[in-house]
Amino acid sequence: MIEIKNITKSFDGRIVLNNISAVFEDGKANLIIGRSGSGKTVLIKNIIGLMIPDSGEILYDNRNFLSMNKAELKPLRKEMGMLFQGSALFDSMTVLENVLFPLDLFSKDSVRERKKRAEFCLDRVNLSDAGHLYPSEISGGMMKRAAIARAIALQPKYLFCDEPNSGLDPKTSLLIDDLIYSITKEYNMTTVINTHDMNSVMNIGDNIIFIQEGIMEWQGNKHEVITSHNRALNDFIFASDLFRKVKDVEASQEEG
Repeated sequence: MIEIKNITKSFDGRIVLNNISAVFEDGKANLIIGRSGSGKTVLIKNIIGLMIPDSGEILYDNRNFLSMNKAELKPLRKEMGMLFQGSALFDSMTVLENVLFPLDLFSKDSVRERKKRAEFCLDRVNLSDAGHLYPSEISGGMMKRAAIARAIALQPKYLFCDEPNSGLDPKTSLLIDDLIYSITKEYNMTTVINTHDMNSVMNIGDNIIFIQEGIMEWQGNKHEVITSHNRALNDFIFASDLFRKVKDVEASQEEG
């Protein structure tokens, strides 16, 4: 579990995160949603330590992240997996070598054991036949799956995904969502996903926080998001005619 308490962050006097508190639970897909510029990317960067908040607390299973020294941070870093927006695979490495990379850096296992683990991770994301290929030789969806395999190579307790469906077609996006969700449940990870993809919200949103102009406006799940009366959330979600029609259907059923 990750808990953030009263997180505030500003740049040049402009408040980007304003006193945000939330809990991200184990075994759940925890989504951070909001418009571009709302502060959701800054929030996830603060949670993983790429930025330091001006004030507040970040607790990883009751361990105070912000007060840790380098020696204390090292084991926690090994417990984190990261799926970057652009996959961030190394072009000069094969798919298998990309998955091996964090294992070679941090694992004390033998070469044979590390390779076995990397091959297992590729098999888990249905890429067992692509290990010899280079990123330039595979599709965008396959690159995302390879990046997921790399992110789970060290068996993380916490998985962070930054816009995992960016640049993917709707069908592939659903496959990536389902893969992230199944891995989250299988390994009981605390998965935090930064997204503006409403299909992801409705498909895997176990726990959702909505940020508007640096303020956490709403928190709930995929079932509650449709019936919310929060105006800012509704304006964000129902900008799509499809979701507005879903809202109307839900309302008519309640009246009936």
